Amino acid sequence: MSFFARLFGTQSDPREQWRPLWHAIVEQAREPDWYRMCGVADTVEGRFDMITLVLSLVMLRMEEDEALAPHTALVTELFVEDMEGQLREAGIGDPTVGKRIGKLMSSMGGRLGSYRAALADEDRAALAEALKRNVTMAQEDEAHALAERMIRFHRRLERTDADALRRGEIAA
Repeated sequence: MSFFARLFGTQSDPREQWRPLWHAIVEQAREPDWYRMCGVADTVEGRFDMITLVLSLVMLRMEEDEALAPHTALVTELFVEDMEGQLREAGIGDPTVGKRIGKLMSSMGGRLGSYRAALADEDRAALAEALKRNVTMAQEDEAHALAERMIRFHRRLERTDADALRRGEIAA
């Protein structure tokens, strides 16, 4: 959809149907146990890392479902929109925002690849190593606890049907 179509309201924004899922991703990333029980640093960097971790897991779930897979780009656009807004609020100016978003997306792609490989085999050691590289930890020795919780969340997403996921409702 073109920018002008959204601006002038001639067409609805297809991302809007995915906004409940985006809100659920952010809510899940803010879950205190990631920080208290799994050693993630409760900092701006640690919170960003958790958003990308949860988003990565959701993207992996969406990739597995042919009805959801085509819509991963829309969820990614919501991530970019939110991160761009956060950067601007932090005082990052126009010339730098695009570069920062590019770096964030590159980082996200690398994380997605390393998580995909480790989760496919539920390789806890490989996942813990990937987490040590990609998540700002307050306690690095907690990476294995973070890997276990990540695997449990991944399983919850696998049990979540496509319609529920779109609504941002993740299975217990």
